[in-house]
Amino acid sequence: MKLSPRLAVVLTALVVTACAPQTSSNSSSEKDDKSGTLRVWLFQEVGNKPKEKVVDSVVDAFQKAHKGTKVDVEYIPIETRAQRVKAAFNDPKSAPDVMEYGNTDTAGYVHDGGLLDVTKEFGAWSEAKDSDPTAKQSVTVDGKLYGSPFYVGVRALYYRTDVFQDLGLQPPKTMAELATTARKIRAEKPDLYGLVVGGAYTYGAMPFVWANGGELATGEGDSYTSAIDGAAAQKGIKAYTSLFTADNCPAAKCAGMGGNDTITAFAAGKAGMAIGGDFSHTAVEAGKVKGKYAVVPLPGVASGSIAPAFAGGNNIGVLKSTSHRSLAVDLMEQLTSKKTQSAMFDAMGFLPTFTDVRDAAAAKVPFEKPFVQTLGAGTKFVPASPAWSQIDSQLVLPNLLQEVISGKKGVAAAAKDAAQKMNDSFASAG
Repeated sequence: MKLSPRLAVVLTALVVTACAPQTSSNSSSEKDDKSGTLRVWLFQEVGNKPKEKVVDSVVDAFQKAHKGTKVDVEYIPIETRAQRVKAAFNDPKSAPDVMEYGNTDTAGYVHDGGLLDVTKEFGAWSEAKDSDPTAKQSVTVDGKLYGSPFYVGVRALYYRTDVFQDLGLQPPKTMAELATTARKIRAEKPDLYGLVVGGAYTYGAMPFVWANGGELATGEGDSYTSAIDGAAAQKGIKAYTSLFTADNCPAAKCAGMGGNDTITAFAAGKAGMAIGGDFSHTAVEAGKVKGKYAVVPLPGVASGSIAPAFAGGNNIGVLKSTSHRSLAVDLMEQLTSKKTQSAMFDAMGFLPTFTDVRDAAAAKVPFEKPFVQTLGAGTKFVPASPAWSQIDSQLVLPNLLQEVISGKKGVAAAAKDAAQKMNDSFASAG
């Protein structure tokens, strides 16, 4: 994939809900050694060699610039990261100095007392001024910064160029046209889903909520209140769940699908359209639709507008327990610098978090243009609350969608129940 498949895991299967005890063991170290060994944990990608090559280059330059300093990089499997990180927060001796983490993990890790506040250093870093606002938000909790954005990933609308040409269709310019176009495809080609959707595809559904003016929650810090039952949010939920019908994507087939399932179906030639990420590119290229698809931004409600997308991705932060604060922060900045992000884009397809670097990347690789346009139109993020990992692991939003799709509950009732569960989690956070 353009970005590794594990990004989807990072975005959906978040941190374990159990919090590490907030003890003195993970309090900020008074030591600031200017030499010695720095330990770094980065995520292991499906094809990790290109990433290693870029990181090795950064490490070599860092070690030359800091005599007497060694950097030990370990690539950890995403599947075991929650346990590894929890253990590191509890036992500084086993902890790295610098760590890559999923951007939806920020609030939980800060709550657990594991990440260092780098607000001052980030603010003084000359490159930071060009950070994408949503990427910067993903390292921010209660106005303080706990890392540096590493890369970002968003979703857009994949569509079959051969099917559209055959049926004389144009890419939809509004959400209403999206639904109409999907049903036209299904009517003319009943072996295809019009727009393949998933009842367990939270980040495919959220643009419908946001485009209609709804929000997941309002507030900040530990004082969030769910807004998923608001009138605008309900309108978006209705728009999304109305696509789970026999004339587009039958509930019996599509209600249980997650994001990966929808991309698999599209890549296999079973759908006219799908909502997929820049990180879905390689999977689609490896499928039956290679050479027969294109991508445009997912349309919003108004003609020509772009629906707000969830800004996924990863960050790199410094652990509070480090005894090499200055060196660790410097290494964090080098690993997430414009130069490194540009190299990572070339090596892995990771979309840069700096707006100028990202624009240059899109000019270089035309495929990325609709994703960069989507980012430029404004993206959304999950509530920066430690409660989010609990809300996500309890499948509150997928359950809401599936209750509506199945007809078990109406939109208002299902949204009210989901809001109550979210508010219970927000109240218990901390």
